[in-house]
Amino acid sequence: MSASPEPTQDAPAHRISARIGGIAESATLAVDAKAKALKAAGRPVIGFGAGEPDFPTPDYIVEAAVEACRDPRNHRYTPAGGLPELKQAIVDKTRRDSGLEVEPANVLVTNGGKQAIYEAFATLLDPGDEVIVPAPYWTTYPEAIRLAGGVPVEVLADETQDYKVTVEQVEAARTPRTKVFLFNSPSNPTGAVYSREEVEALGRWALEHGLWVLTDEIYEHLVYDGQEAASLPVVVPELLDRCVVVNGVAKTYAMTGWRIGWVVGPKDVVKAATNLQSHATSNVSNVAQRAAVAALNGDLSAVEEMRSAFDRRRRTIVSMLNEIDGVVCPEPQGAFYAYPSVKGLLGREIDGSTPTTSAELAELLLEKAEVAAVPGEAFGSPGYLRFSYALGDDDLAEGIGRLQRLLG
Repeated sequence: MSASPEPTQDAPAHRISARIGGIAESATLAVDAKAKALKAAGRPVIGFGAGEPDFPTPDYIVEAAVEACRDPRNHRYTPAGGLPELKQAIVDKTRRDSGLEVEPANVLVTNGGKQAIYEAFATLLDPGDEVIVPAPYWTTYPEAIRLAGGVPVEVLADETQDYKVTVEQVEAARTPRTKVFLFNSPSNPTGAVYSREEVEALGRWALEHGLWVLTDEIYEHLVYDGQEAASLPVVVPELLDRCVVVNGVAKTYAMTGWRIGWVVGPKDVVKAATNLQSHATSNVSNVAQRAAVAALNGDLSAVEEMRSAFDRRRRTIVSMLNEIDGVVCPEPQGAFYAYPSVKGLLGREIDGSTPTTSAELAELLLEKAEVAAVPGEAFGSPGYLRFSYALGDDDLAEGIGRLQRLLG
């Protein structure tokens, strides 16, 4: 048998599939990794990149995991869709926190929110189906849609409308191929929170046109100034049979590394997504699931302590950013991100350099001020930077102070 010919420039090997090769790296994780690498090399970098609470997971949750490690039941395979105890805890938590009544058969436990989002889209979308994605958006949304064979259709809302899309905007983006409307409130990256009236208007629009809605409620407990994180299928209950809710413990309980998310949706969708997960990963880590049971069944006192700290930091970072000439930072009403416009800094000479894009500006800030932020290009809206204020008060003040000194 003759050897296979070597690939040439005219006949490339195509070692990586077009589907996977076309995925963009997670910009938020990339910025965080670069900041950590520079810190490891001895540079005093302050990272505003990752959306990760700086608090430890509450002790009672950790203790539940320690006990779970000692229990031989957790050393074995368990149902691919989640432990029955955790599914019931999610049912109870969903009723308690949003008023949505579901059953365990409506719940799929996933390896974090990202898997929940991908599996939901993979279950709902056929090749070419369109998903309306409000921008600025979380970086994973369009990539998960593309991986599932769908087409993200971006609808941009800037700071003049508090980063919230209108019914008129999404209607203008709707086509005969539109199948899903993606909704996220409180929002990553902007911290925008839609009012109940705005939620209802968008929900009724989706209902009128027979669309599915995927709503990401991961930041539901992180709202400020008396705001409410209204759950779309509660506000528009007629949508319940065409609505998928994604959530998880990561942000609420400072459990980003535990990798517990979930899908709540119609039983046929959940069953199909569970079949997918049975082949992709099987069950989520049993120890992490037992910890999540403790988290969801516990009270929200630790959550309130964290929310109070985030609120304090929110006010500090917004005030300090708005003191910088050329920066305009609306006050976020939820999550733990500030999303200022930095268009006024672009084209201006800064310490010998003249950045013309927010991506170039982010590189400059990292090099000159040793401050890591994520450029708006990652979120579908160039001209902005995202700063996570889920870091210590002293680091926050020092980091933004460095920007004030650099930018004048």
